Parts: sequence; structure tokens; C-alpha cells
Amino acid sequence: MIYLLILAGYMLLMILLGIFFARNVTTTSDFYVARRDLGAGLLFATLLAANIGAGSTVGAAGLGYRDGLSAVWWVASAGIGSLILAFTVGPRIWRVARDNNLYTVGDYLEHRYDRRVRGLVAVQLWAGSIAILAGQLMAIAWILEVTLGIDKAVGCLVGTVVSTAYFTAGGLAGTARVNSFQLGVKLLGFGGALAWLLTDIGGWSELQLAVTKSGSPGHLDPFGADRSSFWGYLLMLAPSFIVSPGLLQKIFGARGEVEVRRGVALNGVALLAFAIVPALFGLIARLRFPDLVNRELAMPTLLTEVLPVWAGGLLLGALFAAEVSTADAVIFMLSTSVVRDLYQSRFDPQATERRLMMVTRIVALLCGVVGGLTAILLDSVVSALTIFYTLLTAALFLPIIGGLYLPRVDSRGALAAIVVSSGLTLLLELLVRFGLLAIGGAPLIWGLLGGTGTLFLVATTAAKRDP
Repeated sequence: MIYLLILAGYMLLMILLGIFFARNVTTTSDFYVARRDLGAGLLFATLLAANIGAGSTVGAAGLGYRDGLSAVWWVASAGIGSLILAFTVGPRIWRVARDNNLYTVGDYLEHRYDRRVRGLVAVQLWAGSIAILAGQLMAIAWILEVTLGIDKAVGCLVGTVVSTAYFTAGGLAGTARVNSFQLGVKLLGFGGALAWLLTDIGGWSELQLAVTKSGSPGHLDPFGADRSSFWGYLLMLAPSFIVSPGLLQKIFGARGEVEVRRGVALNGVALLAFAIVPALFGLIARLRFPDLVNRELAMPTLLTEVLPVWAGGLLLGALFAAEVSTADAVIFMLSTSVVRDLYQSRFDPQATERRLMMVTRIVALLCGVVGGLTAILLDSVVSALTIFYTLLTAALFLPIIGGLYLPRVDSRGALAAIVVSSGLTLLLELLVRFGLLAIGGAPLIWGLLGGTGTLFLVATTAAKRDP
């Protein structure tokens, strides 16, 4: 009963805060880029709140349950990518967005290339974004299932309602401030619960001893037995956090380049520090409950079966805040992309501010519903996020990096690189998954290498043809 009251109160508070902060949101500039007035603190809070979500909590704890401390690289790779973003792509693309009044990554792609590049990337982005939104909603469903016995479908519906409600009200200007509150809940909840669990087990030395006695000493190696976790997560996740449209669009809302560097860098450092937390939760859960059928229930099971009510309540609030804050970030990215890349670009270029706001809110609600239905069909948070990160990197990495740093790259090169990178990645993924091909390295890496070669080939050919 106490957990039901905590969740109900938290849900209501999130919606009320969203409505409160939405009072002065009247233009698309307010909604999409928060008037470009986010300081380093607010930028840090909204980025970190978005990045500590289902994958960084329920998913990473599940990996910690299976693999031990090597699961730290799921979150640490995001931190490394964020630090690269802070001092390279972030300030540079913010400057382009400010000078040309760009609101979304789609706006940048059309500005730098043409509408074809914008449209091709948008389609892939929508598919990947639905997958990551489903992952967040699925994590909410796991939490509600373990704590309250709520069916998965109902849990996905609850997550959809809360996530869309406060984002739809205030856009980036509102959610950046709600995210600041959510971040405080996360730090208090995860920190308090982990401190209690470590104290209860006797501290770090006793945890090490217990893991060794359980017959899994390799679970204490942060790099894993064969280093595959380290390289696999780093190569898949770090590039995604350099070019993620959701993160870049939040950066567009910054007040200046200094705020971008500070806010994004602080977010990266915080992710590196947080990386150990879900891995430890998973490791402790493995010692307590070695026979869990679904490893992604590790953290919710600790919440209900081990922690006292006060600590469980803190962790419950932190978990719910984590999943909801990332879900709203995905809805933000998805709905604004659909409206700018499809509705306004193709059907209503002269749409008024009022009409765009209305359409964006309607699309946000529809995106939430589609994400909820997808979450019901998928069975793993990590598998859902892997789909997103693979599609995102294959489609976006080369056109964004090439556009910012290689002046000779034009729309022909960008289109060819996207097709080759995405197509080769998808083909290799299918061949490997069905056992038809064995390759060294992740399919995404081969896809990016193929796309990079294509990018330079087309650019070189164009340079020779048009001196």
C-alpha cells in the first residue's frame, strides 16, 4: 500500500509541476529550445535526467546480474561519449543552430545538405526512437509489476500517461525544470538504497568475498573475462551519445558555448560516477536471488524483497523518475522531429505558431501511445535500446560529423553514406543473428567503416568533377 501511495503521489506531482512550468510556454521557441536560455546547471540536469533511464538502471542492473562489474561500461560508455560531445560536436553544432535559428537535428541536416537527407534520417530516427521509448515504458512496467502486481500492459499505459502529460504541457522549457527535480529524487534514491545494501552486506570487502565464494570471481573484473563487454558497449554507445538528436536538441536550448561545454561535460562526469551503481545493484541481487528468471527484475526485486520500506520508497521514486524522465526526452525528440521533418516540411510550411504547438502536442500523445503498444510486444529493455543505438549511430554519425568537419561533403555523399552504413549494418546484424555469418567486431563498426569509405569516395569524385 505504501508503494502505491508513493507512486501515485509522485505521478501527480510530475504532472502538476509540468503544468506549472508550462504557464509561460507560448511559442515554438519556448517549446522546442526553451528560448535558447538554458544555463549550464539546467542543461546538465535535463541531460543527466534523460541519460539515467531504463538502460542505465533496470537494464544495466540486469547486465550486472548476469556479468558483474563489467556492466559499468553500459553507462560509462555514455559518459565517455558525452565528454567527447562536450568539447567537439556540442559547441560547434550549437553555434550553427543559433546562427541559423535551427530547432531540431532535422533542421540542421536540411540546412547543411537538403530535404532528402533530412527525410531519410528522419524515417530511421522514428523507428529507433519508438524502440527506445518502448524500453523506458517497459522498465516502468517491470517496476509496477514487482512492487504492485500490475500487469505489464497496464504498467506500460501508466508510464505513457505520465510521460506524455507533463512533456505535452511544457516542452523543453518545462521539462528541463521538472528534470531538475527528478534528478534530485534519483540521487537521493539510488544513493540511499545502495548505501543501505552495502552496509547490510558488510561493506565492499564482504561483497567481494561473497562473490568469490559464490563461484563467480570473474564478476569482480570491471573489464570482463575477454574484454568483450568493454569494447562492445564502448563502440556501440559512445558514438550514439555524440550524435543523439535528443541530446543535441537540448544543447540547442543552451544560452552559449560555455554553457554547452560545462553542462554537457558535467553530465559526462556524472555518468562515469554513476556507472558503478546499477552494476552493484545487479551483483548484490545475484547473491540474494541467484535464480531470477528475468534478470531485468533484479533492481525491482531488491526494492521489494530486501530493502526496508523507507529505502525501498526512495529507490522506487528514483527508478520511476529515471524511466519517466528518459521517456519524456524520447517523446520530445520523436514528436518534434515528426512535426518539423514531416508535417511542417512537407505539408504545411506556413503553419502558424499556434498550429505548430497544437500539432506537436497531438503528435506527442500519439507517439506515447505507439511507444506503449511497442513496449507490450518487446520482452527486454536492453534489446529495445540496442535497436535504437544501432539505428541511431548508423544513420546519423557520418552525416553529422562529416557536415561539421568536412566542408567537401555534400548531400550526395551524405545520402550514399547513410544508405551504405545503415544497409550494411542491418544486413550483417541479420546474418549474424541467424547464424549465417561469423565476423570479428560488431556489425555497426563494419557498417560505419563502409559508410566512411563511401563518404570519402563520393566527396573525392565530386571534387574531381567540380574543381
